[in-house]
Amino acid sequence: MSGLMKVSSNPHIRAKDTTSRMMLTVVIALLPTTFFGIYNFGWRAALIIALTIASTVLTEFLYEKIVGKKSTIGDFSAVVTGLLLALNLPVSVPWWIPVIGGVFAILVVKMLFGGLGQNFMNPALAARCFLLISFTSIMTNFDCDAYTGATPLAALKAGESVNVYDMIIGNISGTIGETSMIAIVIGACILIFCGIIDLRIPGTYIVSFVVFLVLFSGRGWDGQYVSAHLAGGGLMLGAFFMATDYVTRPITKKGQYIYGIFLGFLTAIFRVFGASAEGVSYAIIIGNLLVPLIERFTLPKAFGKGGEKA
Repeated sequence: MSGLMKVSSNPHIRAKDTTSRMMLTVVIALLPTTFFGIYNFGWRAALIIALTIASTVLTEFLYEKIVGKKSTIGDFSAVVTGLLLALNLPVSVPWWIPVIGGVFAILVVKMLFGGLGQNFMNPALAARCFLLISFTSIMTNFDCDAYTGATPLAALKAGESVNVYDMIIGNISGTIGETSMIAIVIGACILIFCGIIDLRIPGTYIVSFVVFLVLFSGRGWDGQYVSAHLAGGGLMLGAFFMATDYVTRPITKKGQYIYGIFLGFLTAIFRVFGASAEGVSYAIIIGNLLVPLIERFTLPKAFGKGGEKA
């Protein structure tokens, strides 16, 4: 502990972790689902991933060059944003979609608000929502050489039966990085083991989602139905890799529980009552916007202030 003490302005105790080290750990944790996405959809998935990462990194580099700021691409945050965005894209999108998405994520959502630590919502998810609204037909077309037809969640919403085992393994259509529940959980275990995240947000997110699904879906406790919702879509990827974003999540423990519960209920509302079979991206974005309000009511009062008057 004494070796971490610094005679300077606060903070007086500093961790050895750096932004670049944490971001690199996130990249490593995303490799299982990245490699499975390439295996599942072919080398076009690798092209989409490469284009998205290149667009995010290049956009950050050029912006900082133009405005005369020190380059921050070495902290790997742009790489994480690009990789997460790519994993949220269908493999069938044309090449310009990941480029537009990457530029929007970094330039509009991140850099124009001050850079890393200043963005008010997750850049990758904000870019995905922007692309969904702007190019709906392209972003909801999951047909490719390997798969055709509706995604399992869309089939489930239409009342059709789905193969939960294939959904857990990942032999299904969908976005590049959301298909294999096993690959995502392996990556989540890496994050937890390395101390990058804990289970407060993802745990309450998933549990509250299941509770709402059981209470309001009209199916009761249908194990296959619940399992299909857990394994399908972007729930697991969103819960472990995007809802836990340090910048856009609450900083208080109580706030993180409230945040996770809100995300679970909102995702379930979108899936059960909404027109779309998904809902994770919009739920997390709306949750990001409410974080300041959550923190306002969950931040502890400073010692010696706010107490009862005699």
